[in-house]
Amino acid sequence: MEIQVHAIALAAALGVAAMLPRLGVAQTAAQTAAQTQGGEYFVVQQARGTSTVSLGGTVMPYKEVTLTAQLPGRVRHLAGIEGDTFDKGTLLVALDDSELLATRNAALAQLANADAQLRAAGVQYNRELWSPQSQQAMGGMGLPNLFDQMFTRPMEGFSGNRNQTVERRADLYSSGVQITQAQNAILSAQSQIQAIDAKLRDAISLAPFDGVILKKFVEVGDTMQPGQPLLVYADVEYLQIMVDVPARLRPGLYEQMMLQAELDVTGQVVPVRVAQIFPTADSQRHTVKVKFDLPQGVSAPGMYVKVRVPDHTAPARNHPVIPASSIRYNGSLPGVYVEGQNGRPELRLIRAGESLDNGFVSVLSGLSAGERILRDPASGIASGWTRPVDQR
Repeated sequence: MEIQVHAIALAAALGVAAMLPRLGVAQTAAQTAAQTQGGEYFVVQQARGTSTVSLGGTVMPYKEVTLTAQLPGRVRHLAGIEGDTFDKGTLLVALDDSELLATRNAALAQLANADAQLRAAGVQYNRELWSPQSQQAMGGMGLPNLFDQMFTRPMEGFSGNRNQTVERRADLYSSGVQITQAQNAILSAQSQIQAIDAKLRDAISLAPFDGVILKKFVEVGDTMQPGQPLLVYADVEYLQIMVDVPARLRPGLYEQMMLQAELDVTGQVVPVRVAQIFPTADSQRHTVKVKFDLPQGVSAPGMYVKVRVPDHTAPARNHPVIPASSIRYNGSLPGVYVEGQNGRPELRLIRAGESLDNGFVSVLSGLSAGERILRDPASGIASGWTRPVDQR
């Protein structure tokens, strides 16, 4: 049964007219608001707009990484637990590196030996360069040594049995080979040290950016193998929504486009912006992944969100538009107070649609354009289902 109470008319054309262009809808000339006697009534407006489709998506961090073990070892350090925040460069996880340090010390010893061999080979080369062994006299003293220098060696060169120049070149080449071998040994030892240093860097995991630990998979003392996950680290200051958009709706989207999304937990409607449209579609599901930027502080990673995506393939819809302040809930059922034939308001249940700009709401059913409703019904207003407060 409908209930009637006295009310006064209110004009709101300016508020709706300012809201409609930003929503991409057109207002007809007949869609005007009346303003009478204190302005408590609102004339229901008819709005034409593009149909939208609500698509479910998941809130995800702007940046997220999964740190994994790069070498076997035991976890000796873990920075914190889920929810702890860290600055860029902070040590998050460290594996035991005792064996790597021992191997590095051995490589340093090899490097020192190779350096000593290089210095010794250089000394031998200089000695052969300035004091060739081929021109030195044989051992001994007295007349035999003198005879060897004056007669034996000159006769060997004259007869062709010995060439001191060739011997000197061979000795110089042998000394040069020793220098090259020592240099190669140094290079090999340095390469081993570099490889060990790389493994030592892999034994620790530093925060790649300012962020928070979302999930950890290890505890101090766990033994890890290469490829095992350590923890999930993310930047949750900026959040995005990942949505699989049907391919038929893809032409209606472009980057930096502003849309609306409804949070699953609170039901709050917030503006979102198209951040990225993936270039390829899923061949199995025929959908395109789209990322939307969320305002800061309205949600958390993993939450479910419904994004309202325009559907240009569907016919344009005509829905009445009313102020959100005019809706009163009877339990979970929304309703408005409509002006009756005798000028008294009557409670009517409606089906509310999406929230619009400037505090307006579209109505899917229950109202028609031109009807007059209370813009902001007072808390003490009576309905036909209850008796007025002043009645006995």
